[in-house]
Amino acid sequence: MLICILTPSSCLGAFFKKDKVDADTSRGYVGTLPDLTKEYKPSESGISTPIFDKTSTFHSENSIKPIPRDDPAFVNIILKKDSTSPYIADLQEFIDMLEQIFDSIENGENVQRFAARVYFLNINTDHFKQKYADRPESSYISYEKIIELSERAKAVSQLRTEAEKYKKYLAYSDTGTVYSPNNIDTQLSELKVSLEHAINLLKNTH
Repeated sequence: MLICILTPSSCLGAFFKKDKVDADTSRGYVGTLPDLTKEYKPSESGISTPIFDKTSTFHSENSIKPIPRDDPAFVNIILKKDSTSPYIADLQEFIDMLEQIFDSIENGENVQRFAARVYFLNINTDHFKQKYADRPESSYISYEKIIELSERAKAVSQLRTEAEKYKKYLAYSDTGTVYSPNNIDTQLSELKVSLEHAINLLKNTH
């Protein structure tokens, strides 16, 4: 007891000092904070890479090839305007129709198919006449040839249809020679020649 009384109070405080530091609420935390900079690594910001090297060079004048206007192929194919007139385009359709009738005669198609092709020709011819009746095209040889040939084909088609319809009565009729196979073959042969001439005429019309 005597020793404790003689020992200074500062030494006693040091002897009974705790290992951990208590927090004084009036002074805040008085302990030692860890060094966070040693374990913290800042994340790298992601930067998207553009598809093109430089945006300014996109659609650049240096990257676009000039139009080869001196190239005849480019001028004739790319720049050349369509000079086909509506009349010439209509003639091309008639060429196809006339060739189908020509092939029908050549291949010996039956009456029904031949009549159907001629009927289609006649319908288009009527529209053709109305379209160009009051125009300069009505004076063209090709215009007159189409109308003439359409009427000719119509007459032959009617003849074949009537012959097919009345063939069982021909033996008792004076008009049997008109519908005879020989006469029909003659009419078809003449129509075939006319078709060939008309097709060549229309193909050479510009």
